[in-house]
Amino acid sequence: MTDNIRVLCFTSCGTKLLNMSSSPKDSLCVLTIHAHPDDEASKGAPTLALYHDLGVRTVLVCCTGGEEGDIQNPVLRAEGGPFYGLNPEQEKQKLALIRPGELAESARIIGFDEVVMLGYWDSGMADSPANENPDCFHQADLDEAVGRLVAIIRAQRPQVIITYGDDQRGYPHPDHLKVHDISLPAFQRAGDPAWYPSAGPVWQPLKMYYSVWSRTRLLAVNEAMLAKLGTSPYDEKWLNRPSQDDRITTRINVASHMAARSGALRAHATQVDPNESWWFGLNDEELARAYPFEDWVLAHSLSGYPNEDEVEIDIFAGIEDVISLRDGVSATKRLTNPDPVVAQ
Repeated sequence: MTDNIRVLCFTSCGTKLLNMSSSPKDSLCVLTIHAHPDDEASKGAPTLALYHDLGVRTVLVCCTGGEEGDIQNPVLRAEGGPFYGLNPEQEKQKLALIRPGELAESARIIGFDEVVMLGYWDSGMADSPANENPDCFHQADLDEAVGRLVAIIRAQRPQVIITYGDDQRGYPHPDHLKVHDISLPAFQRAGDPAWYPSAGPVWQPLKMYYSVWSRTRLLAVNEAMLAKLGTSPYDEKWLNRPSQDDRITTRINVASHMAARSGALRAHATQVDPNESWWFGLNDEELARAYPFEDWVLAHSLSGYPNEDEVEIDIFAGIEDVISLRDGVSATKRLTNPDPVVAQ
């Protein structure tokens, strides 16, 4: 089941802000699941960079190689560029060779300790011919794909998993939908010995978060763009996307780590135009002033939930208490129905 999983490992040289010999975070791990190379840059890069610098082990699961992507940087097709004069088929072949290197550089910038490829082909946009490729993620057998992810979870042993949400009306890409489809059953089955007995010793994650681009953030960035540039790339279609702000449980201040986002995006040179205001209309400092947070939805938790009138500021909130209970150490605060069995 796991024979086709490709693993890339990168040694990070990022400065750790905690004394790992004495910090309880030395056993903590967050695993984030993305559909394609570059998704890790546009969704949550500052949060993962922040936790890496705090000494938390950070793992990226990338489900496809992004082989069906388009060339978004016009300079690369210009004379002297790597795609100059190539026909569409030649472009696609060259792109498939380039994107792994872009992902490696992006992961280095963010500070991922390990990158694991789930091993599927990019499915392309909705209703495109690529959707019919039997090797694409969209066509993958659900049970097999969940089994691959379970094997990774058991090997990496994260307490926190970050994935895509159950409401993707704003961007219903087949691979993004599939990421969600496999994440919840993998979260549930990783700790159950009845599922995938050959996939390694069981491990139960404690929390699962959904990424969300909040309306509050969108409006704040839009206003900052208008103030700076007199225009904004966010049209009515974007400004009128369904809001999920009422679901947000967690808000992480990432003002100090905005450079992880911009640097990782630029690493994906085939996918991002460095002159595009969509991504770079505001520099890191301006973006941090406009909206210094990343927002998350705590979708599933075995370590408690914040109260309705509270917003979490740490994705590991409550988890160290569960681990302390497991180890027989007094918890710093009492959780609702803590279960020491789930953190193995």
